[in-house]
Amino acid sequence: MYNTTPITGVYASALRALGIEPAAGTQAPIAALDKLCKKAFGGEKADRLLLYNPDAVALWLFQKYNEMFTDAQLASSIMLPLLSVMPSVTPVCFASMYTGLMPAEHGIKAYVKPVLKCNTIFDDLVKAGKRVALVSTSNDSISMIFLKRSIDYYIYDTVDEVNAKAMELIEKDCYDVMVVYNGNYDGTMHKFGTESEEAIAALKANLAFYCRLVDAVKQHWAQHNTFYGFMPDHGCHEIDGGCGAHGLDMEEDMNIVHLYGCNARK
Repeated sequence: MYNTTPITGVYASALRALGIEPAAGTQAPIAALDKLCKKAFGGEKADRLLLYNPDAVALWLFQKYNEMFTDAQLASSIMLPLLSVMPSVTPVCFASMYTGLMPAEHGIKAYVKPVLKCNTIFDDLVKAGKRVALVSTSNDSISMIFLKRSIDYYIYDTVDEVNAKAMELIEKDCYDVMVVYNGNYDGTMHKFGTESEEAIAALKANLAFYCRLVDAVKQHWAQHNTFYGFMPDHGCHEIDGGCGAHGLDMEEDMNIVHLYGCNARK
């Protein structure tokens, strides 16, 4: 069975958490996330977003290795099974997540990484006067398709450098919105297989880092209303030869799991 809540709703939900009106013609916000923010913030809006994007974390991984996700679930308020877009490859999926549009509308319909010319969440955030940081590894989709916006880009060669910078920026409390990308599970599963020792270690590292991010938010952003999430782009499956892959219209690739939480100001 395919999930029914589309990944395109993330765009409007993230903006609505901040009190920013999404662009016309985009996917409606996810109702559960609106309710989560209203309950957590007592009718106020968030003034911080922390959007963590680990690559290729499928719903079936959550279901099969549920205990591995325990700490991440405890750090969150809600788990949402979402449906990705086709083709289920990274630039297409992140473009849809952060524009609220389907591939035919935003224009990335294959594994290519052009700079998006349509409106994105980053354009809306800049127009609203928000200070935005994108922290990612070089040559990855999320660090390329959202270029040429008036935001700060922190692009590094390794995931360790990305994560160290993300922690530093949270501690400095200098941005309203931070988007952080980790592609280590995706890269590892392509090479060794979706459930290989190496890939599972990378997935555990992504989950542990998400928990570290949430802990840092609670420590350093305690005076803010913060909406945060664990937000992969697509799933994955194993192919002949024991390697991992994605990109097909199949449950393993299309069904993903997101975790979200809120931390209200003290």
